[in-house]
Amino acid sequence: MTRNQITHHLTDALLMAYSAGSLPEAFNLTVATHVSMCDDCRARLAAFDTVGGALIDSADTAELAQDSLAATMARIRAGKSTPEAPAPRRGVLPAPLRDYIGGDLEAVRWRPVGMGVKQAILPTSRAATARLLYIPAGAAVPDHGHRGTELTLVLQGAFCDQVARFGPGDIEVANEDLNHMPVAEIGADCICLAATDAPLRFRALMPRIAQPFLRI
Repeated sequence: MTRNQITHHLTDALLMAYSAGSLPEAFNLTVATHVSMCDDCRARLAAFDTVGGALIDSADTAELAQDSLAATMARIRAGKSTPEAPAPRRGVLPAPLRDYIGGDLEAVRWRPVGMGVKQAILPTSRAATARLLYIPAGAAVPDHGHRGTELTLVLQGAFCDQVARFGPGDIEVANEDLNHMPVAEIGADCICLAATDAPLRFRALMPRIAQPFLRI
């Protein structure tokens, strides 16, 4: 097993919720990005999609207006044509995240949050927040707990905390039971995509003071 092999995956509950379309936008983005990197989760998601399709097939039918097909085709014809997408370029950000941002790291608008750590909050619905985190090699994120769920997907580098080591493609699913202090591994700066549906619980005073301004 290589150090870069993905060993930390999404839970079945998250994959089923993604398949059902019941996750907030920030979580959808994080799950889609991980699935694009992980063969295991992509296969499990396909199985849940198959089950969902079977349930739809067995559901009661609904009556449609006689002109439904014609109206749909008219709307399709009236829509703008989609230009052919350029060939994907290699970069740090996987395709779902790169498409969402509109580019690779050069398109990210970083904001410093202290101790060399930077973040970029991504525009999503208010149900949850998604942000890119840049953590210099050897630097730490302040010790914190959680009031809800936090998904942290490693895109570059690695970090270690009280749970395990997380490398490229690994995703950590944290909840109210976890208190940790992620530390970026020496050797490469760590870049992560993090999604939260509730504010974090910082133990130290300074992070708590800065929290409302940083929207963490």
